[in-house]
Amino acid sequence: LSRAMGKLQSKISFHAAKYRADGSVEETGTVRALRQHSPVHADAVTSVAALKPDLCVSGGRDKSVAVCSWTSGAALRQFIGHRREVTKVTSALDSNRVFSASRDKSVMMWELHGTSGPSQRFSGHELVVTGLAVSPDASQLCTGSRDNAVCKWDIETGECLRRAAISRNLVTHLCWVPGEPYVLQTSEDKTVRLWDSRELQVAHTFPAKRHIQTCCDASQDGRYCLSSSSGSAGEGGEATLWDLRQTRNRVCEYRGHFQTTTSCVFLPRGPAHAPSIATSSYDSTVKVWDRDTGACLATLCLEGSGPLASLAACDSSTLLCASFNSGIHVLQLSAGADLALEEVAAF
Repeated sequence: LSRAMGKLQSKISFHAAKYRADGSVEETGTVRALRQHSPVHADAVTSVAALKPDLCVSGGRDKSVAVCSWTSGAALRQFIGHRREVTKVTSALDSNRVFSASRDKSVMMWELHGTSGPSQRFSGHELVVTGLAVSPDASQLCTGSRDNAVCKWDIETGECLRRAAISRNLVTHLCWVPGEPYVLQTSEDKTVRLWDSRELQVAHTFPAKRHIQTCCDASQDGRYCLSSSSGSAGEGGEATLWDLRQTRNRVCEYRGHFQTTTSCVFLPRGPAHAPSIATSSYDSTVKVWDRDTGACLATLCLEGSGPLASLAACDSSTLLCASFNSGIHVLQLSAGADLALEEVAAF
């Protein structure tokens, strides 16, 4: 299976349009080669996360969790244990453990160099698990669900240490704030919450938005967080930057997607790049934005990909994007007079 998944095929990709930062379209008619590897999932990819400098973990509708080299497209491990679609995957960076959540209400931990079965199970949610966040020291796991609850778990024992439920808090995403005991959470009740993981209590609730909040991310310095909104027909679909340390109010908004923005991530700072963020959407586009000004720096339309579900930043110039129709896309951000975002591989 791994050999088949890593097999490289050639594919010519035709792109007739280049998107400028101001949103206008320049007809280019360029043709470029795209490295097309065998797909690692047999159905839609629902979540992707960076694992190590050259590895990622992904989950899909095919109920599987895959660990892949994004540089070669080779699947190194594939874990099968969930009974329904995998909704989220995550890992502490440079850890040998990956975590997955599923519509079957379960959460599982897998060892990168262990057996094919899960090394730990976390059971207790009553509905689909939609949020996963692992502490930076990889000792604790927080999960969230459509059952309105957030739980904190001991990774070694699988014991639920604390559980907190808030009415109408249908969790959509969780992420840990680097260097802090705080966990960010987005919800279908249109709010973003900051949880103190020590007692699992809400430390702050940001002002409610107009639309469902679909995803969140925290900057590496722990100063800012992002959230993204649902939307349709050009209404909603924005991403929002919040200040975690000062007013904790809205700092900037990024508008340009025509449908639900499903994922938002801070990009690691590169020597040639201003502080930037990236977003993906059901409208099949990935956008890169100037974090401070809100200007759209680059747009890439992944033709035929269908809705885009998840983003992961591997380094300052490499993004992974999970799609419903065409697997995982490797995107490269190139510096120059005009910032350019292009697809270089898919698997």
